Amino acid sequence: MILLVHGDREYLRAPGDELHTDLGMLTVPEDVEAGETLETHIGEAFLVREPRGPDLFNHFERTGAPMMPRDIGLIVGHTGIAAGEHVLDAGTGTGVLSAYLGRLGVDVTTFERNADFADVARENMRLAGVEEFVDVRTGDITDELDDLRDHDFDVLTLDTENAPEVVREAPDLLVTGGYVAVYSPFVEGTRATVEAAREAGLSDVETFETIQRHMDFGERGSRPSTAGVGHTGYLVFARNE
Repeated sequence: MILLVHGDREYLRAPGDELHTDLGMLTVPEDVEAGETLETHIGEAFLVREPRGPDLFNHFERTGAPMMPRDIGLIVGHTGIAAGEHVLDAGTGTGVLSAYLGRLGVDVTTFERNADFADVARENMRLAGVEEFVDVRTGDITDELDDLRDHDFDVLTLDTENAPEVVREAPDLLVTGGYVAVYSPFVEGTRATVEAAREAGLSDVETFETIQRHMDFGERGSRPSTAGVGHTGYLVFARNE
């Protein structure tokens, strides 16, 4: 997939696809490369760009509120997820986290209870070009725990209401030194996850609220933006010893 960019407009297309807009029509060449400029039949120019993680975040079909890039960055930074490792994930949703990890060369097994959402996530993995790295499974991870104990996962990532139940099983799912990372939009779920991590004997249990503010720079001065929502949720990290 490539991005066709004209000003503040972006269109995700594959080689051979057509683009029809009020700026004209064009057919994407089969041998198109990033950095080229394509023109519509009325002479409007589109820059060809290779999609990166933030672009996919903007162009994926959504089935709910996806995990924000800042949260994904904290998960990667705090757990040290690296290429060749295996992540067990639940609460796939749109699949943004799985796609980011797949692009890093991480093997991801992810569970989504809603069959329609799982189908959308699989299509999003195709758009991201990470089908070989991400296995989207339909079902509740708690129903598969017995089979999953036979694997040694490097990291367990959860964005589900039943995260505390899964965290209690983390010692049987993770390699020694492996990490748990749990996202929750609510304090109540976060507290339950922390308690479950402690009960399971996990170490280095830490909780963070993720807040990010945009800055406005104008003639009158510089200040944090008064628009938008800076808070996204809470992240709990713990380690299997």
